[in-house]
Amino acid sequence: MNMITLNNGVKMPVLGFGTFLMGGAECEESVLTALRSGYRMIDTAEAYGNEEAVGNAIVKSGIPREELFIVTKVNFRSYEKTRETVEASLKKLQTGYLDLVLLHWPFGNYYAAWRELEKLHREGKIRAIGVSNFEPDRLVDLIEFNEVTPAVNQIETHLLCQRREEHKWLEKYHVQHMAYAPLGQGRKNEMFENPVLARIAKAHGKTAAQTALRFLIQNGVIVIPKSVHEGRIKENFSLSDFELTLEEMEQLIKMDTAVPMIGNPENPVKVEEAMKW
Repeated sequence: MNMITLNNGVKMPVLGFGTFLMGGAECEESVLTALRSGYRMIDTAEAYGNEEAVGNAIVKSGIPREELFIVTKVNFRSYEKTRETVEASLKKLQTGYLDLVLLHWPFGNYYAAWRELEKLHREGKIRAIGVSNFEPDRLVDLIEFNEVTPAVNQIETHLLCQRREEHKWLEKYHVQHMAYAPLGQGRKNEMFENPVLARIAKAHGKTAAQTALRFLIQNGVIVIPKSVHEGRIKENFSLSDFELTLEEMEQLIKMDTAVPMIGNPENPVKVEEAMKW
């Protein structure tokens, strides 16, 4: 498993398993399949409502805790009770510490929430803290007026919305770029039907999904693909046996429309769903 070193020295896998919109037995079984397939990072969130299922899968896997990297997020509606929320997540996930905790959105009193995360980090209950869905202006403001620089910013990122400008800001402030919806979610068909992507994938004997994920990883972006299908879960993990050429990378860069699904009036997402991403 390839690792990336965060700005506080913690090592994090470049590939993890996402659990957005999963729940109950399906979530538990999918996470267990992912762990048995080699994944060692699992991404969840308070807002997903599946931390208990994730925790059950982790326990059933029998994998030593120190080999895993567990990520969760505090929902913005819980920012006034961040400590209690993190402690609840620890219980649901059945672990004594969390590897990474993110503030899910830059809404509400996120300054107070961030400072509580800083305390939990100092206490050793969290190894690294970060944010999600923070645009560069909000991110820089948080950095300038707080003690700890976020280790990670998890934002929608995929071939059709590569976040190239945001990536520059993240690199400047040494914040790791982490992609959610790396396979496009609602724009999956538009992405996978692209003839350039199809041709490059075929040249490597890989699927369009594998090629799209490999592109992000080679750009220094952490990815967390999700699936409830065993074959695809295993397929999405098989990314280390090929590498895209510089020419292929440049061709795939041209697919970028710089248009996200979240916050785009031309491609609306239900508010309830957007708040969870």
